[in-house]
Amino acid sequence: MAAYIALLRGINVGGKNIIKMAELKRMFEAMGLCEVQTYIQSGNVLFKSNEGEEALRKKIEHEIGAVFGISSPVILRTAAELESIILNCPFSEGEISEAETSSEAESLYVSLMTHAPSQEKMYCLNAYKSADEEYRIIGRQVYLLFRNSIRNSKLANNLQKLDVSATVRNWKTLNKLVGLAKAINTSH
Repeated sequence: MAAYIALLRGINVGGKNIIKMAELKRMFEAMGLCEVQTYIQSGNVLFKSNEGEEALRKKIEHEIGAVFGISSPVILRTAAELESIILNCPFSEGEISEAETSSEAESLYVSLMTHAPSQEKMYCLNAYKSADEEYRIIGRQVYLLFRNSIRNSKLANNLQKLDVSATVRNWKTLNKLVGLAKAINTSH
């Protein structure tokens, strides 16, 4: 069985699309998924399954719609994929610490997408790159580095131009999810 992490987009943000994590956990368990646990309120669910990513993603999105009446894109990664995202950060320690020094909030984020965007769409993002906001696209991830804040960021606000379902998580959350996923992976 593979350990998966489901990342829901737009859940419990600004008083919209409210889903209690205990109810979300029950829904995943009712679907027959194993060792289900949630992490923080933004819709991060860890579980184990033998099913493939695409079929699982569609089933989970359908179930969220049926149970909660919410249409929320779901991004799935295996524990190994999530660990690889952390290990392959394209920004150097120096770039990250420099950004953290000037930023009033978190500075490193990753936008996780269902699939890689087209070259043409990737090129569109160049218009929003600045001295304060950088991005690097690797496969199905957009690594984002902010020297001020993700709030009011032109780059972050234009990620949808990649035309791919995605959700953004900060670096601390991703690291925590990797740790939790490793624990699930080693349990029997």
